Amino acid sequence: MQTKERTFEEAATLFKLMGDKTRLKMLAILYKDECCVCELVEIFQMSQPSISQHLRKLKNAHVVNERRRGQWIYYSLNREHPFYEQLLDLLNTLPDTQPLLNDLQVAGKRVVCCD
Repeated sequence: MQTKERTFEEAATLFKLMGDKTRLKMLAILYKDECCVCELVEIFQMSQPSISQHLRKLKNAHVVNERRRGQWIYYSLNREHPFYEQLLDLLNTLPDTQPLLNDLQVAGKRVVCCD
């Protein structure tokens, strides 16, 4: 496949993923800090399988990375993604998600999965 065509496909995949407001908000949260599934379940008030499905789609598109720590898996933005800079440009235009992470910390739920 030609490089330009591959680039269009990667861009289309990324834009399609960001078309879902849950995944877009997830990316905005992961821009602030890495999170595990249990933290995202708490933030979104969604089931673990639903959160995992969103993360799987992002991981399959190489938009997020995963890192194991014991039995927990932490997710973060993939800084090596070809459109990382463009993604950051978009995420910087969105509302700040740091308060969500702060609220999680205050509630003592940022460390629940790390025990």
